[in-house]
Amino acid sequence: MARLPLGLRTVQSDERLSVVDHLEELRRRIVVSVLTLVAAFAITFVLRDHIIDLLKQPLPQQFERQGLVTLSPTEPFFTILKVCLWTAVLLALPVWLYQLYAFVIPAVADQSRRKMLAVVAGVSSLFLAGVAFGYFVVLPVALQFFLGFGDDLFTSQIRAGEYFGFTTTMLLAAGLIFEVPIAMLAFARMGVVTADMYRKQWRVAIVVIAAVAALLPGGDPLSMLLLMAPMLVLYVFGIWLASVFGGTPVWERSTWTDETPPETPPPAG
Repeated sequence: MARLPLGLRTVQSDERLSVVDHLEELRRRIVVSVLTLVAAFAITFVLRDHIIDLLKQPLPQQFERQGLVTLSPTEPFFTILKVCLWTAVLLALPVWLYQLYAFVIPAVADQSRRKMLAVVAGVSSLFLAGVAFGYFVVLPVALQFFLGFGDDLFTSQIRAGEYFGFTTTMLLAAGLIFEVPIAMLAFARMGVVTADMYRKQWRVAIVVIAAVAALLPGGDPLSMLLLMAPMLVLYVFGIWLASVFGGTPVWERSTWTDETPPETPPPAG
């Protein structure tokens, strides 16, 4: 059992921990997650003006010139706090996902420090790629569709709180979508599913992907297609990860397959 910073430890798959040990490890990982969020919030609050300007850039040009509307004296303050908090969540989420992965996976599979660091890099890279995809590709298309729909019938003004809630939710959802291969790998490492099962259920996967794309912020047909395309690619990538790094299925492990030999009856007499 190796110690990591802040008292976190790498638990080997063959190591037996008591309930108290598991609860202590969980407590430490929760503390790390909370401290990460606090640090990320402090950073985003200092950079709040730059973040607001950055989130306003996907707006169509005419709405960017008009600016965003607030309807109460307290709304600007609380809107900025919400933007900073959600941006901090975006920054902290890769750390949270890693803490979850590091807590669950070693209990069922051997996990070296090098593999754990590779997971950190993979989780962070995929999440940032998803946020970038949502910001540069999906968000401008969704805003153009919704704000341009019926523009000859209505005079539109955008409320700041609702706009930033829409954009941050969209970026968070896009980042989480790109974590699909990591989730597939995690289930395969635990032995719950196999790569063959992922391959055989591709039709179900397409239906689920379409449903998720429809439920995400946006919901217009073009945004759905833009979200579905990378999700399908990521599903194939997840199948490859599961086939290369997947663990032994639980139904094939010795604890499931080994049979206890029958007891020899004592000799008569």
